[in-house]
Amino acid sequence: MRDQEEQSLKEAKRAGKRTTEEAEQLAKDQVRKKAYLIKEEAIEKASKASKTKRMEKLAAEEIGQSAKDQARRDVSLAKEQAIAEAQETRKLKAKKQPPQ
Repeated sequence: MRDQEEQSLKEAKRAGKRTTEEAEQLAKDQVRKKAYLIKEEAIEKASKASKTKRMEKLAAEEIGQSAKDQARRDVSLAKEQAIAEAQETRKLKAKKQPPQ
């Protein structure tokens, strides 16, 4: 009977130890999970910030490119007008001069 009591006592100690270890492991897992979620959230925030910065840079580049294209068109138009005016001037000058 005494052996049986000792055996029961040992089983109870093992069960208590196992319960304590399981509780500690659960606590560690929760801490690990929380740390993982915090890390993932930080990565997501950094990614969003990077994407926003990239989009702002792209928008600025597009605006700059649009302005450059408009300036290029304006210069081209001015050149064409200057050429047309020069041709018109030559035609008028040619009409005023008597043939030789």
